[in-house]
Amino acid sequence: MVRKITPKSEDYSRWYTDVVQMAELADYAPVKGCMVIRPYGYALWENIREALDRRFKATGHVNAYFPLFIPMSFLEKEAEHVKGFSPELAVVTHGGGKKLEEPLVVRPTSETVIGYMYAKWVRSYRDLPILINQWCNVVRWEMRTRLFLRTTEFLWQEGHTAHATAEEAQEEALRMLDIYVDFAQNDAAIPVIAGRKSESEKFAGAVTSYTIEAMMGDRKALQAGTSHFLGQNFAKAFDIKYLDRNNELQYCWTTSWGVSTRMVGAIVMAHGDDQGLILPPKLAPIQVVVVPIWHGEEERGTVLAEAKKIAAGLSNLRCHIDDREEYTPGWKFNHWEMKGVPLRMEIGPREVKEGQAVLARRDTGERKAVPREALPEEIPALLEDIQTSLYRRALRFREENTFTVESYDEFKAIFEGQGGFVNAYWCGDAACEEAIKEETKATIRCIPFNQPDEKGRCIYCGREAEEIAVFAKAY
Repeated sequence: MVRKITPKSEDYSRWYTDVVQMAELADYAPVKGCMVIRPYGYALWENIREALDRRFKATGHVNAYFPLFIPMSFLEKEAEHVKGFSPELAVVTHGGGKKLEEPLVVRPTSETVIGYMYAKWVRSYRDLPILINQWCNVVRWEMRTRLFLRTTEFLWQEGHTAHATAEEAQEEALRMLDIYVDFAQNDAAIPVIAGRKSESEKFAGAVTSYTIEAMMGDRKALQAGTSHFLGQNFAKAFDIKYLDRNNELQYCWTTSWGVSTRMVGAIVMAHGDDQGLILPPKLAPIQVVVVPIWHGEEERGTVLAEAKKIAAGLSNLRCHIDDREEYTPGWKFNHWEMKGVPLRMEIGPREVKEGQAVLARRDTGERKAVPREALPEEIPALLEDIQTSLYRRALRFREENTFTVESYDEFKAIFEGQGGFVNAYWCGDAACEEAIKEETKATIRCIPFNQPDEKGRCIYCGREAEEIAVFAKAY
């Protein structure tokens, strides 16, 4: 199984696809550009969803569900929004054997239909804020697709909120971005850079878009989550108004924010190696796999009984005993390495006799024997160390491949070579941004919140610039 994976150094794209399929995360669907999320991949997504949902509810958000189909006229109400999404729309023109009076769009995102509903629900300042999230699927007709990273249909969460003031909405957009940062770094073990998007890269219809950007194993950037301050654009398009405390009619201020199944791909690419997945313990569907080893029926009973006793003492962890008889222990080792299980426990007749078990880390391959009575404390400590080590390793990789340059020749040389993240001053002119993109294929991933105190010179035109931007080639 392991030998079939294309090495990362040989073909990173092929390596990624091999791992996703061979680790049984997903497979190609019969419809071009769509994927089937397999049970193991869906279990990983469920853990991502639970970790985010817990954070959303802790900040006062509630879940709801809105329709899959959106009247075409809704999208046309916000000009920038429809212009941004029109190339990606899937449109239903017939239903029940008849042509529809109005075409229906399969939702690419839900700002419009939710805006319509908010206009019905909001009457007074007492109705605000509305803090709603939904977990659902969306469809964007992508031309170039890749499992989890960019598919025609994908799963995500999309938060949509309405507020009485611009300040409240802006605070909400940044609060949700902070939640994404916390999740990415503490649960997914992926270091991210938080900042705002340039005007050309922002969400269609937003006033300001905020993002978290992560470096993948091939030094490309992945947009891992976004949060948008929508101003009053959608409120005015859908007439979302409220009576304020002075009994005057005002437009609401709205936000939207989302993370998708793209996060699964991010975890694969941020941590995986030539043996397959390496999953952070907090999100791994199986945190500890127990592999019993025996020869003969007598040993089998003794070893399995011991394995079950130990597993019962780890009830607070996601633990699995692989007691399949049709596979050898070596095959099982490779199988669970491929699937990225953080910790493997080996138990054979000798371990039973000596009152211990052998623990093997997926991230480093380190193995050590641990007394049985110490396992309930040792295993959680090891999982915590693996979680921290994965983050530190990913952070070190990003730092080693992040460059600050002062000349455009240096800038181009990096992207003509192995690539990475480049910090460079940018004057804010879209013409410079577009020229850089055409000449190097690198885009502005974000303008980081953390900025130097001094001004500089634009990397492209040389004019005075107030901010540094992060440039990278991206998925």
